[in-house]
Amino acid sequence: MKREFETGANRDSDKDKLDIEAYLSPLVLQAYSEYMYRNQYLKDGTKRDGDNWQNLFGENHQAVCMKSLTRHFMDLWLLHRGHEAREDIESALAGIMFNAMAIWYEILTRPK
Repeated sequence: MKREFETGANRDSDKDKLDIEAYLSPLVLQAYSEYMYRNQYLKDGTKRDGDNWQNLFGENHQAVCMKSLTRHFMDLWLLHRGHEAREDIESALAGIMFNAMAIWYEILTRPK
């Protein structure tokens, strides 16, 4: 089934297609990208590639990510409860998102 527009243009139906634009927020992705950019720089000042994390973190990749994700979660929880934390809420959320994506990426790309 196709969609026809009053201009004469037509497109295939978008029924049963992923609506990625609706599922994602450009505000969240922008803030996450800014977090990732800030964290491209190592303490010694060198800059790693933005996709460096896709090289994975060794044979214990998921454990490395889970430990980091838990630290960020603890910061989020402390802030939620009105306590001080190591980082601000946006950094905690971005850290959770980063580690969850790194775990998921490894799952999706591991040999079957």
